[in-house]
Amino acid sequence: MAIQKLYAGAKLRELRGRLSLTQKAFADKLGVSLPYLNQMENNNRPVSTAVVLGLAQEFGFDVTELQSGDEARLVGDMREALADPVFTGPAPALADMRLVAANAPALARAFLDLHAAYRQTHERLASLDEALGREDARLRPSPWEEVRDFFHYCDNYIDPIDRIAERFVRQCQPGETMAEAAIRTLSAQGVTVGFTDSTDVRQYDPATKTLTMSRFASPATLTFQLLLQIALITQAPLLDATLDLARFQSDEARSIARVGLANYYAGAALMPYTGFLAAAQQTRHDLEILASRFGASLEQVAHRLSTLQRPGAKGIPFFFVRVDQAGTITKRHSATTLQFARYGGACPLWNVHQAFELPGQFLRQLAETPDGARYFCLARDVSKSGGAYNIPTRRYAIGLGCEVRHAPALVYADHMDTAAAEAYAPIGISCRICERRNCHQRSVPPLERQLRVDPDRRGILPYQLD
Repeated sequence: MAIQKLYAGAKLRELRGRLSLTQKAFADKLGVSLPYLNQMENNNRPVSTAVVLGLAQEFGFDVTELQSGDEARLVGDMREALADPVFTGPAPALADMRLVAANAPALARAFLDLHAAYRQTHERLASLDEALGREDARLRPSPWEEVRDFFHYCDNYIDPIDRIAERFVRQCQPGETMAEAAIRTLSAQGVTVGFTDSTDVRQYDPATKTLTMSRFASPATLTFQLLLQIALITQAPLLDATLDLARFQSDEARSIARVGLANYYAGAALMPYTGFLAAAQQTRHDLEILASRFGASLEQVAHRLSTLQRPGAKGIPFFFVRVDQAGTITKRHSATTLQFARYGGACPLWNVHQAFELPGQFLRQLAETPDGARYFCLARDVSKSGGAYNIPTRRYAIGLGCEVRHAPALVYADHMDTAAAEAYAPIGISCRICERRNCHQRSVPPLERQLRVDPDRRGILPYQLD
């Protein structure tokens, strides 16, 4: 496997730490000198082909992990954080941020944690009842943001939970639906499953071991929630071990993450990794066929596609996002170099916003980010009915996409002219860090550009960018 100019010092240090090896012992096993290993670990030299082969042969290491998206994620997050008006000086050069992300990822994450804590404190101070005289008005990150970042930097793939969920599927009886298997498993745990007209989709009473499900829930939602409850009941030790490793800073974050891990288990059981990956490749990632075959919703299928990052058996690296009608991102994950804004909404030029205007249709888009990277983007509205006339319907739009080089593997990209430069829509991440000069949808000026305001001139924008 030939790799040119691959700098992965942080990954080498992380692997050596997991193996509890000294630099000398690690160098001996890889067949390189101690000084050479030291230079690679400090990114003074690229990882050689011989070392890549040694990692695979000696340790069974999946060398594709050397090119993980952690660095790109950290750079994107730092750029957005540094666009905060609190930083009044010029932003560090992009090359410097890449250097920090590659050589000192722990420092980069500490900076992001500090900025998140600042934002949290700033928001508290904006509300006097939160800022004055409250014992809990202490400095700590938002639990939701902390959990979101946990999954973000895990590449949205949790191997032990994914594999234990896949094992559950192999225990299903012939001809048994997933919902029937879930109810049978719960019954074996002494849980009684009943149905009610409540608007609560799922409610479990540990004292009586009674699980009550809403009759209004769709079949896909019903099955998913049954599997989620199985995770909470039967996989508590595994969930706790994963949560312990995450070291969340608050009980709220740990509780939110527990539900998130149970959700992950449910998705992995409903769409088991090996079978789902094979079906995705065979159907060329047709969401509707996959939803029908696995008894899942379109959103569940799209989200699951974004998690197929098992070492040694990876699927296409997708990004997945869900937005509400106000344009707020409510779910986000990217296994690609495309990163979403940590704060605020998505770029208005992205087709995910148009999905609300054309319900029931798949919208296709070729897009290019300011760094020149090109993507195929798919968007679709999803509505979640409350099940009754007086229960509101929740409306979202989902976006799924990948780098354009993977487009031939998607049925949705057929007959699109991916070679035509004019076919690509210019999208960005956040207006504050987007460098495009003449975007007609720009909401705020970029902080890294000087503005010129001419009262005698009005172009696309009410100002010009230097």
